Amino acid sequence: MKHQDALLHVRGSSLFVDDFKLPGDVLHAAVLVSPVSHGEIETLEIDEVLSIPGVEAVITAKDIPGENQIGNIIMDELLLAEKEVHFIGEPIAVVLADSPEKARRAVKAIRLETSELPSVVDPREAFEKGMLIAPPRTFSLGSVSAMWKECDCIVEGRADSGGQEHLYLETQGSFAIPMENGCIRITSGTQGPTFVQKIAARVLNIPMNKVEIDIGRLGGAFGGKEDQATPWAVMAALGVYLTGRPVKLVLNRNEDMTWTGKRHPYSSDFKLGLKSDGTMIAWEVTYYQNGGAASDLSTAILERTLFHSTNAYFIPNVKATGMCCRTNLPPNTAFRGFGAPQAMFVIESAIYSASEKLGISPGEIQEKNLLKRGDIFPFGMAYEGSEVRRSWKQADGLYRKDNTGKKIKDFNSSNVMFKKGISFMPVCFGISFTNISLNQANALVHVYTDGSVGISTGAVEMGQGVNTKIAQVAARTFGINLSRIKIESTNTTRAANTSPTAASSAADMNGNAIRTACSNILKRLLSHAVKCLCKSGDCKVEMINEAVLINGKKTDLEWDKLVNLAYLARISLSCQAHYATPGLYFDKSSEKGRPFAYHVAGTAITEVTLDRLRGIFSVDSVKIVHDVGESINSLVDKGQVEGGLLQGIGWVTMEELKYHTETDALLSDSLATYKIPDIYFTPDKVDIEFLECLSPNAGVYNSKAVGEPPFMYGIGTYFAILEAIQACNQEIPPVYSAPLTNEKLLMLLNKKH
Repeated sequence: MKHQDALLHVRGSSLFVDDFKLPGDVLHAAVLVSPVSHGEIETLEIDEVLSIPGVEAVITAKDIPGENQIGNIIMDELLLAEKEVHFIGEPIAVVLADSPEKARRAVKAIRLETSELPSVVDPREAFEKGMLIAPPRTFSLGSVSAMWKECDCIVEGRADSGGQEHLYLETQGSFAIPMENGCIRITSGTQGPTFVQKIAARVLNIPMNKVEIDIGRLGGAFGGKEDQATPWAVMAALGVYLTGRPVKLVLNRNEDMTWTGKRHPYSSDFKLGLKSDGTMIAWEVTYYQNGGAASDLSTAILERTLFHSTNAYFIPNVKATGMCCRTNLPPNTAFRGFGAPQAMFVIESAIYSASEKLGISPGEIQEKNLLKRGDIFPFGMAYEGSEVRRSWKQADGLYRKDNTGKKIKDFNSSNVMFKKGISFMPVCFGISFTNISLNQANALVHVYTDGSVGISTGAVEMGQGVNTKIAQVAARTFGINLSRIKIESTNTTRAANTSPTAASSAADMNGNAIRTACSNILKRLLSHAVKCLCKSGDCKVEMINEAVLINGKKTDLEWDKLVNLAYLARISLSCQAHYATPGLYFDKSSEKGRPFAYHVAGTAITEVTLDRLRGIFSVDSVKIVHDVGESINSLVDKGQVEGGLLQGIGWVTMEELKYHTETDALLSDSLATYKIPDIYFTPDKVDIEFLECLSPNAGVYNSKAVGEPPFMYGIGTYFAILEAIQACNQEIPPVYSAPLTNEKLLMLLNKKH
């Protein structure tokens, strides 16, 4: 089964935002942004710019007809700055001209003067100054304070994890076209079409039904286009509203990297108490999240951090507190894993620290404390599966079968310049939006009289294969060939009130809605088939391989003919269906509930080789046992596991965001200064085994979500490197500060102790 867009991509004929041919009178937008991280706007003069040939308009906050507010959870982000700016890259004005080049030149001609104010970029400093986006939240279980005296070993420390640039292939962009009766159609590179629709209507002061959002596909997103695609789409729509002409706005790579938010950096304090045998009995952790200058999705991301504070382990006494800190960086935002990787890095750091003090391997502590069915999470939900322990056992079997431990020991004893390290990384990740209301989707299915099928959902295809899976669900439900299925663009006139394509839930929710809609149509068709073929009326009728079967026997009535007969009989061949994930609830007053439909689990074993002279390393192998339920498409799922793994490895080893110490300007603002894993950095060997599915779940056809959980397997590389460092010199204390770049590694290996 190939990816739906594979041939289009290979031929270069896939259409992205920047590929569409637009009317000749289109205007191109460029944005004037704040050059300082915090300051006041003293002067903003645009009159001279308006006289430049080719410039049609310059839009500022005073031109906005509605509300100058694009906030989502918290209303704290202006579309265009008015008096004060809070981060480098904050939009101030939009220039519209007849070419992108003229628009960017005109931006430079605007006279902007700002006076600088004190800025804060460190979350701990922001916390000390009371700069919080929202009040602190705490998840707790048992009594941590009462248990410290029961511990044989207590370790305390600090763990820091950096941000991460999304680096999607297609930069942020959109275009808007005027329609009749004051309506506007926006083609946007967004994961959240309804959010763009809502904010555009708010800013323009028009009803949502006059704003149509259409999305064909995205060239990658990883969470970076969930909320942060919105301002660029709304600016284009505002240009249409004010000029009556089409408007296009596409950021170049430097603009995208400099102006948009990243994965949230975290700085965390931890305290872990254990028995002498490695049993964890008390866990206290405080997360200082760097939210940036506006809330964006920071509070929701911090909430998911708290939900995953114990990862794949049961700890009977927990106190996890999150601080959502406001700083003068671009608003940080959603990124694959949505706060869970930051939490898992902290607890794995604590386990590694405890292993050093207890003199036992991290793996022994991990295995002893793995979740089992019925264990309670700090947020009150019981773990309902067995996959955590089963995946560990299966991965451990691979480890023992290959005699990996002895091979590494032998290698290290016989090599001076090179040392190997290994780590186990169990993962347990909850599937559902933690905002309960978002756990819904709708689908619209049309069967045409020639037997072809058109499908519309709220899911956005961004390379993850959701359209491929949805097409498979429809073909499987109808019992017809996949070639008959066409997935339409994601459009708010066909799929209204959509949830973002995020939280690894798009295939689950939209797939279940599609299954319901297709089942409803199929019931009508088969009911008519009974009338046509079964005189007694007491028949079991099925559609298999495009043929109608009566009591298990194939008939001459095939899909095409049945569809046409149903149409002639005036039977509806269309259906709209809605799906809401069942059984979810959460009480924020008690911080308890059942926020997830199910958990995805798995275990990765990572082996690295460290060059102690040069401070470089290679990832020799990663063995993964992953829980996908009953996979709808094993190739798509395998691709997601591989991609997530490599992205996770990049986060903890090389993807470093560097800022100017005086101006707060981003220094790693291009592919020359921001490094990501390439083909030469990929693990030499990646083995992926899917765990056998033993129980039903809320996924469509018993499949499970696969987008985000594999990212966390990459964290294991960090701790495999620490093991290799220990093999070099046991006197080198472990550090818990990601990314552990080659430069940091070299300094660590040569540090005098």
